[in-house]
Formats: sequence, structure tokens, C-alpha cells
Amino acid sequence: MILIEPFIEFGFMRRALVACVALSISATPLGVFLLLRRMSLVGDALSHAVLPGAAIGYLISGLSLVAMGIGGAIAGLTVALLSGAVSRYTPLREDASFAGFYLGSLALGVTLVSLRGSSVDLLHVLFGSLLAVDAPSILLVSSISGITLLVLAFIYRPLVIDAFDPTFLAAQNRWTSPLVHGIFLILVVINLVAGFQVLGTLMSVGLMMLPAASARFWSRHLSGTLAAAMLLAIISSFSGLCASFYLSLPAGPAVVLSAAVLFFISILFGPCGGIFSVRRTLSMAKE
Repeated sequence: MILIEPFIEFGFMRRALVACVALSISATPLGVFLLLRRMSLVGDALSHAVLPGAAIGYLISGLSLVAMGIGGAIAGLTVALLSGAVSRYTPLREDASFAGFYLGSLALGVTLVSLRGSSVDLLHVLFGSLLAVDAPSILLVSSISGITLLVLAFIYRPLVIDAFDPTFLAAQNRWTSPLVHGIFLILVVINLVAGFQVLGTLMSVGLMMLPAASARFWSRHLSGTLAAAMLLAIISSFSGLCASFYLSLPAGPAVVLSAAVLFFISILFGPCGGIFSVRRTLSMAKE
């Protein structure tokens, strides 16, 4: 009862939980596919790439949800397209081009926010205000979550094939690897924009990637990994908000920290490759 009491009594806790759950069921499957495609750091790069657009929206309209969201989406998609073009037409690999663009984007975004705002405004953009989530934010996050799940369901098969065998996908004629890759990156960007509204640009990628990495230790099948990732993200959201309420911790970092704790637990005790599971299997084989 003590765990659900804050959500019963306080509307801001309920709104924060709803926003985190919506992110959990849309962003974490994207994190799983980022891991499958060996692009785990691309999510981090894109989360930083969102910052300049959000900063420009902030300079124009203040802390406006619509302006910062549109600006962040444009900036993230621009960096994604530029990085893809650089890796395609130059010898530079995609991860290196993403690193170059995201470092520049992060510096530019922090500079833009600092031109007009205070340190409080900068912290709000970088780390979010999870407990200040309002109805428009919930509507935006929920809409992006629903759209993401629909598009993922539509491109699920070619996305899986592209992750394991792009040559076979190219032979199917209906889908091409660049098209699937482009749609996938668009989904990643808009989910990071949704996450930035809630958790900030530096924390939003945590809820996308940590449960996805943890789920690897709980299932050997893709469907099971996707389900485990969403469940772990929801548990992280609930436990992080509870810790924030009772221990007076910042809510966004508390949620990501909870996801990190579950990640370490998964490494140790996960039945599919966890340290203690492997040691137990080896000891039983020796006997």
C-alpha cells in the first residue's frame, strides 16, 4: 500500500507515471533494435542532437512544449540524415559521423540556452522536469507512443531481416535497407523528443537503452526480449518515482538510476548469460 499511496494522493505522481509508462512501451523496443543493429550509442548521440533545436524553440517561445518539441525533432532528424549521408559518401563510419555531429550539437545547444536562460532553465532542458509533466505533455508522449507501436508493427519483419541479413532484404524488392533504416531513425528521434519533454535530453536515452540491454539476460528470443524490455522499463519507472518521492531524489535521474540497478541485477542473475547463471551451468557440467 505504501508503494501506491503517492500515486493515489498526488496527481503529479500519476501524470509522471503515465508519461513514463507510455515511453516504456514505445522507446524500449527501439532500444532493443538499436542493440541488434549494433547502434547502441547512436541513441545517445541523437538525444544530444535534439538539444540545439529545443534550444532554438526555447529562445523563440520560452518553455513552450510545441516549439521545443518541433525544434528538437527537426534538429534530431537533420543530424541523423547528415550522419547517414557522410557515412555513405565518405570513408567515415556512421558511428564516427554521429559522434562528430552530436558533440557539436550538444555544445551548440548548451550555448544557445545559456544566451538567454538561467542555469535553472539549462538544467530543465538537460535533465527534464518529470514531476511537472502536464496534460499536453502526456498527450504528446502518448500520441508518439501509439504512432511508434503502429509503425513498428508495420515494419517489424523487414526491420528484423535488415538487422540480421540486409542482403536478403534487398532481394525482396518491396523494402530497401536505407528505407527501413530511415524509418527506424525517425522513430528513434521522435521518441527521444518525447523523452526529452519528460526526462531531459541527457536522461531520455537511459529509459530507451538500459531496459533493452537488461532484457538480453532474460530471454533468448526476440519477442521475449521485447516484452522483458518493456516490463523492466515500467518497473524502473515505478520504482524510480517511488524512490524520488520517499527519498527526495530528482525524479528523472531516479528513474534512470533504477533502470541501471536492474541492469546490474540482470548481469548478475539473468538466466540467459548472467554471471551466476553461467557459473552454475559450468559447475553442473563439471559434476
